[in-house]
Amino acid sequence: MGKGYYISKHLATAAMILAAIALVTIIALSVVYNREKSKNTAKLTNATTSAVPPTPKPSNEPWDKYRLPDTLSPQYYNITLWPRLVMDANGMYIFTGISDVMFTCVKKTDLILIHSNKLNLTLFNGRHAKLTGMSGVTAPAIKSTWLQTQTQYLVIQLKGKLNPGKSYWLHTEFTGELADDLEGFYRSEYMEDGEKKIIAITQMQATYARKAFPCFDEPAMKAVFNIILIHDRGMTALSNSQEIRTEDVIIDEMPVTRTTFEPTARMSTYLVAFVVSDFSYINNEDKAGVLVRIWARKKAIDDGQGDYALSITQPILEFFESYYNTSYPLSKSDQVALPDFNSGAMENWGLVTYRETALLYDPQTSANGNKQRIATVVSHELAHMWFGNLVTLKWWNDLWLNEGFASYVEYLGADHAEPTWNIKDQIILYDMQRAFAVDSLTSSHPLSRKEEEVNTPAEISEMFSTISYSKGAAVLKMLSEFLTEPVFAKGLSNYLKQFAFGSSVHSDLWDHLQKSLDQAPGMKLPRSVHEIMSRWILQMGFPVITIDTRTGNVSQKHFLVEKDAVVERNSEFNYEWFVPIKWMKKGQVQDQMWLLQKSAIHKPMKVSKGEWVLANHNVSGYFRVNYDHGNWERLLSQLETNHQTIPVVNRAQILDDAFNLARASIINITLALRTTKYLVREREYIPWEAALRSLNYFFQLFDRNEVYGALQAYLKKQVKPLFEHFGTISSNWTKVPNGHTDQFTQIIALSLACGTGVEGCREITKSWFKKWMQNPRVNPIHPNLRSTVYCNAIAAGGADEWNFGWQMFQKATVAAEAVKLRAALACTKVPWLLNRYLEYSINPEKIRKQDATSTIGYIASNVIGQPLAWNFVRANWDYFFKVYGTGSFTFSRLISDITSKFCTPFELSQLKRFQKDNAETGFGSGTQALQQAIERTTAKIKWLAENKEPVLQWFISESA
Repeated sequence: MGKGYYISKHLATAAMILAAIALVTIIALSVVYNREKSKNTAKLTNATTSAVPPTPKPSNEPWDKYRLPDTLSPQYYNITLWPRLVMDANGMYIFTGISDVMFTCVKKTDLILIHSNKLNLTLFNGRHAKLTGMSGVTAPAIKSTWLQTQTQYLVIQLKGKLNPGKSYWLHTEFTGELADDLEGFYRSEYMEDGEKKIIAITQMQATYARKAFPCFDEPAMKAVFNIILIHDRGMTALSNSQEIRTEDVIIDEMPVTRTTFEPTARMSTYLVAFVVSDFSYINNEDKAGVLVRIWARKKAIDDGQGDYALSITQPILEFFESYYNTSYPLSKSDQVALPDFNSGAMENWGLVTYRETALLYDPQTSANGNKQRIATVVSHELAHMWFGNLVTLKWWNDLWLNEGFASYVEYLGADHAEPTWNIKDQIILYDMQRAFAVDSLTSSHPLSRKEEEVNTPAEISEMFSTISYSKGAAVLKMLSEFLTEPVFAKGLSNYLKQFAFGSSVHSDLWDHLQKSLDQAPGMKLPRSVHEIMSRWILQMGFPVITIDTRTGNVSQKHFLVEKDAVVERNSEFNYEWFVPIKWMKKGQVQDQMWLLQKSAIHKPMKVSKGEWVLANHNVSGYFRVNYDHGNWERLLSQLETNHQTIPVVNRAQILDDAFNLARASIINITLALRTTKYLVREREYIPWEAALRSLNYFFQLFDRNEVYGALQAYLKKQVKPLFEHFGTISSNWTKVPNGHTDQFTQIIALSLACGTGVEGCREITKSWFKKWMQNPRVNPIHPNLRSTVYCNAIAAGGADEWNFGWQMFQKATVAAEAVKLRAALACTKVPWLLNRYLEYSINPEKIRKQDATSTIGYIASNVIGQPLAWNFVRANWDYFFKVYGTGSFTFSRLISDITSKFCTPFELSQLKRFQKDNAETGFGSGTQALQQAIERTTAKIKWLAENKEPVLQWFISESA
């Protein structure tokens, strides 16, 4: 057993009270169940339905609003579900269920609204539910019921009023489809040992719990869940809490197993999870006795693919217990690798679900990057066990509080598990720079939006964006830096203790961080935490800080990638920020300064001849930096003479800032290009990766015109020393470096060298791939290099190479290897193969639904495949919208991927026509992505008109 749900003396008292209430409730519930047990059990197999048309939709009625009224508060659910893993006579997979929810009336009302979507509800005397009172309370009779499809409600009108302070049970029985739509309670299929396997799994976030059972499906509507799963014998059922009883029973002459789980902690509906499968597991216990299990397909477990995840789960859990100063709230931690899963992973409390690529690692076929991804994703999800699950956001407009926080501390947890990786620096690449790219558009949005802006399921899905995750992480990193990590962690611990098993808003966190700061000796900020952070989360965007080292003047301005863009979203802060600036002078770290207005004179930043200033030391702040021309020249000179004087992450920052300042026409493009000249001496991963991301903008702009040849020639010259360096230290590419990030840099060296035609590179990759084709059972290519080798070999080859890659993809038993092959198949230069591959992408027998949009994105990144992918998506828009339109990242990324190369007036007109032609169908969670695509394309057109010729001339002159 674990340490229990509660985490302090104060909360321990509350635990006893809750336990007593739970006992009374369970007894009361058992009375209800015993009374109707015989008829209800039978109805699990024959839940009758009747189509009752919704009443005409009046204006402004409670059931026409997407938010639940504040009249009822759920306390307990008792749910029994039975998924059928065999197709029925109608060719469908279904599940049946019974649900009882006990709720307390908060305000007198004659109306019950509860979410229900795509469930066929059993009728009781013409009504969709039954209502009974608790503790002698008489429930009013039900007047009428109907399903309000638009807002996804079961509406129950009563003949009398519910009374405040009184509790009631609402009983429903239902049938749902166990579809393969990756939402709610759904099915997944996979092949193992030549046999087709079917399992039942869940994804409730954000608004899909209502597809599994009627519920009050809002994050603040927390309750305790008592769950029973009925399933085929020989299968295992999992849920959020520990199983307490497993019985083989006969129901309707069918031999089945009934698994009963202990009551959950008080939690949100979006965290409820079930898995019914024949998976295997490995396990251990942490120091506190928490049971940790890794579940996956039997072959994957037998092959040891779960071993790495198991080895890091315990230390990461223990790290977060220490970091939060709060015990893990549950008695077990199950982590399950799923064949079909739309998200990367989901933090269901006690039953975390993952894509296989995010949890399974095979040392023989998985790359170093796969291992790092598993460490960071596991850390991210386990961070949520406290921040997000124990304390939950009140509404989805504050999603960033959950996801931004987990995206920040995932680096801390992974660093604890793998201390030699130095992984914390990579937040610069994978979150900060990613957020900058989106947040520099006028179509961005604040981290915390107004509640009225986030109502519909599609609007909620749009919140699962780069802004919520990556900007949230970057801003919280900045906050932790200027508070110091001990002050930040102490405030966080107190916040978790106060709001445990409840919900909060972002200002609650600011209050506790301020109290922690006030108690820290010698710590003081120029403004309160609330005042500082409001400017970072309540207005979109970020500043560019300009430093004039001739005068010491420091100023700020809202950074927008399009210089003439008009910001339509108003800000009460006028797009000014309170900015903490850490900085260096000629290699020496200086005292932090704060910029609290548009501009100020900071005398220490006025330097003498030969000195240079570098602001945002270690990239601790969420802002870009510009300098006077003289300081830029001195920084470039320092990079050329001794680049190691400048910290690694700041070298990456200089590159990224310079290119984006040039895109915004703030500095000359040739100045930005000059920041890449020193790369001939660079050997570190983070600066090289930042350079490639910056230059990727050039690939998108120029891969169809005459600039591309000169660009290739220049990059060939820059990467050749790196390629030769790794050829030497890897004994002519026969081994990989020992250093974690050195292995990433080796991949860059091989990929860029082959892409630019460095002598000997393409011959190496083609020879490796040819050897593999000659003996498919023995792959001679190191897992780290396979993505690059596969892509280059398939691009250089024809149908034979493609077909071989396809065969190996179909045979792959390790998910990470399948991803490498699936991406590489998009590298072919043969149009008919690309068109065939596009058709494969929407055939679930060939490409899983979870992988369709990313496969099309891979094809769109190919200069030949981009127009094919664009035309394909437009031609099949109705299909994509129906299947993926309410998804989170996947749908918006599809739109971003297929339009990433757009940079001409004709392509802009196509985008706008596409927007107009599909206005009636809509764009769902991709609405903002489409607007961003239009904005980016407009900016590119303007930028090209001004910069194409000087860029061409610079590359010609430097590649000579």
